[in-house]
Amino acid sequence: MKKLLTLVLLVGLVMAQSSAFGQTAPEAVQNTSQDTLLVVWSSGDVEVAEKVCFMYTFNAKRAGWFKEVIFVVWGPSAKLLTEDENLQEYVKKMKEQGIIVEACAACARMYGVQDDLKELGVDVKGMGTVLTKYLKAGYPNITF
Repeated sequence: MKKLLTLVLLVGLVMAQSSAFGQTAPEAVQNTSQDTLLVVWSSGDVEVAEKVCFMYTFNAKRAGWFKEVIFVVWGPSAKLLTEDENLQEYVKKMKEQGIIVEACAACARMYGVQDDLKELGVDVKGMGTVLTKYLKAGYPNITF
């Protein structure tokens, strides 16, 4: 009985300490997939890129809203990125913040920009399986 009482007291103490730091015991064990944001950029519209997509993606990482941010260039955005120097500079800033920048190889080939994206430091690869893995892992995601 004495051992059981000691165990109950120890568990209570651990839970109280967790609460003192703003966490309850269940929150202390977090699903890390919720701390990775997946942004899929497919729009060929420069205004969507500059005024919504890039701004949110950059700030999600810089402000610490998410520990990890994965930015996927998909479809018409691949072509736009290779044509717009302002967007290229923004992507460079994203990478400096630690944002992972990937692009769909099939899309890049369709637009003839695979080598251009690689020169920008974008990881160009088959994204179908990779994107599926991200989604099944439960990453919060947003598409522009």
